[in-house]
Amino acid sequence: MGKPKVASDWLGGCAGCHMSLLDMDERIIKIAELADLRATPITDLKEPDESGVTVGVLEGGITNSVNEEVAHRMRERSKILVALGDCAVFGGVPAMRNFFDLDEVMRRGYVETESTDSEGKVPDDPELAKMTRVRAVHEVVKVDVSVPGCPPDADVIYYVLSELAQGRIPVLKDNLLHWH
Repeated sequence: MGKPKVASDWLGGCAGCHMSLLDMDERIIKIAELADLRATPITDLKEPDESGVTVGVLEGGITNSVNEEVAHRMRERSKILVALGDCAVFGGVPAMRNFFDLDEVMRRGYVETESTDSEGKVPDDPELAKMTRVRAVHEVVKVDVSVPGCPPDADVIYYVLSELAQGRIPVLKDNLLHWH
């Protein structure tokens, strides 16, 4: 049996969790020795293998219909699904928009902003993703491992990925749940 396959993707958020993943520095080589790093936002492959992966990692909240599709695809193709970071685990900062009506949010973002030109209008092309209430990943699909943090520390991400690559479910407690 070959190395476990790992894929990741980002949803509605800032991409800070993937930046924290890169902050593992040379330890990413250690992860690559343990696992076959497949599709990620920072590689050429953008979707998890159709044949499936061992571990799927999602960062960001579910903010629109495309995020929801990505979450379902990752869940369907992953044996173990990881919610990485506060946006994926709790909804994070993007969920602050849930306190407002979606039409108000769109109008403010596209029509009323100080930088909007006089022709500003809310886009309504059917090709665009449909905005939704922001949800944590577990509200849309089953999550097996939740890794909080904004972003999670590189040491925590390294621990989680190395445990999963070695066939163990990571236990996050004590110093693995602190913020710097």
